[in-house]
Amino acid sequence: MKRFLRVSMASFLLLVSAFAFAASEAPPLDIVRTTTDSVLARVKADKDTLRADPGKMFDLVSELIFPHFDFAIMAQWVLGDSWAGADEATRTAFVDQFRKLLVRTYATALLEFSDQTIGYPDIEPPAAANTATVKQEISQPGSESIPIVYRLHNKTGDWKVFDVSVDGVSLIKTYRASFAAAIKNDGLPALIQNLEAKNQQFAAAKTQ
Repeated sequence: MKRFLRVSMASFLLLVSAFAFAASEAPPLDIVRTTTDSVLARVKADKDTLRADPGKMFDLVSELIFPHFDFAIMAQWVLGDSWAGADEATRTAFVDQFRKLLVRTYATALLEFSDQTIGYPDIEPPAAANTATVKQEISQPGSESIPIVYRLHNKTGDWKVFDVSVDGVSLIKTYRASFAAAIKNDGLPALIQNLEAKNQQFAAAKTQ
């Protein structure tokens, strides 16, 4: 599971960062092709600086990239029935902590996987005017390529990513299974508190 999350988060981040710098009218595949190279070049050029000061990578993810995630849909699908039974304050608290969890994990993963080669094996027509699927392959020296499938939608004029699958395994479904077990054992408030505690630990380490 850890390997899946590391790979999916790094590749997910590369895709979403493309949307952060392009007009929504451009085809999703074109945006990814033209922008991912620029993002990789930036990370590679500044890798030593970013490793020495993780806060800069966290800020990059949070301020420039994550506005292009549909966190409301992601949180709703991740929590499933627990979302329907939660009040607005609980939903807001979960979305906030879930977002922070992804910020710190994606930032770390991007530094780890930024040297991989990204390919585009084939092109699929959009399923509808406001949805799109983009496929990538992450090539790794000495091992098989990792297939990535992204799901995006455009409801308000901007393309937003709401799920990614790595080797056929959905990021949303993976988190949903993990969180469902925690909620069953201790409840949703306890899960939120646990996420908050871990996020605070990483925030404190970032400033040291």
